[in-house]
Amino acid sequence: MKNRRLLTVFTKEKAMKANDSLTAGCANWISPLDRERLMEACRKVRHVALDMDGTIYMGATLFPFTLPFLEMLEANGIGYSFLTNNPTRSIADYLVKLERLGIKTGPDKMYTTAVAAIDYLKANMSGVRKIFALGTPSMLAEFEAAGFEIAPVETGVLPDALVVAFDTTLEYPRLCHAAWLASKGVPYIATNPDRVCPTDQPTVLVDCGSLCSAIEYATGRLPDIVIGKPNPDMLSGIRHRYGLAADEIAMCGDRIYTDVAMARNAGALGVLVLSGETTLETALASDPMPDITAKSILEFGELLLESRNSL
Repeated sequence: MKNRRLLTVFTKEKAMKANDSLTAGCANWISPLDRERLMEACRKVRHVALDMDGTIYMGATLFPFTLPFLEMLEANGIGYSFLTNNPTRSIADYLVKLERLGIKTGPDKMYTTAVAAIDYLKANMSGVRKIFALGTPSMLAEFEAAGFEIAPVETGVLPDALVVAFDTTLEYPRLCHAAWLASKGVPYIATNPDRVCPTDQPTVLVDCGSLCSAIEYATGRLPDIVIGKPNPDMLSGIRHRYGLAADEIAMCGDRIYTDVAMARNAGALGVLVLSGETTLETALASDPMPDITAKSILEFGELLLESRNSL
């Protein structure tokens, strides 16, 4: 098996033995599925939903395998979209960033948790007009463009809803005000559960999940709903837009508790890549294991091609 470079691991015990092989490059991916089931699942894939941070780039650095992977998908008639739990940028800002990194795409291929939160509010809380939000100016502008009024810090004044997001411009008084609103029972939405955001810099980027934990510790209140991955609704837009069944979508990302969990919740193929937050040791210890754990999206691409060539 090892001399073929592609290694299927059927049990956790065998996976642990494969640890050195995978990290050393003798195996490009592992899976708890037997080969026949794995090839069948990969052959079904018509669309790949791609996480961004830690999957196609890290911070401001595009991974060298990203463009070849996208070109392979296009050459084989496999569609793709970008899904991110990071709401700090608007769709327009993300498109600018992607183009700067060498990826030219359109707004129809982008879906962020800010857009998902807007869609949720309009569909499920139609009476909400005025919100207080912890978020970047770019995110707040996206909410304003969608028709929402952004409330300032106003002592004693309750908005229609509280939205907490990954906020790289966070100021302490605003965090305190958000906690006060939560303590008063204002409807409370979080854009994503991520504890940290992947980065190529020597720092820890405290993400939305950690801000919500601070509010919970201070008030005892959890968000009424967390919009982003692993909420399977993040994939529903792709399914409806392209007329896909759940098992025709592969969700690729670097986190078990968001990307892989959403795939499982939605009935899609869950692909964990080790180019971001999650280590191989964490992947092997997870129960259940991801459908596929690969070094990167490039190795997953090789697996997609193999499944089509094995007919």
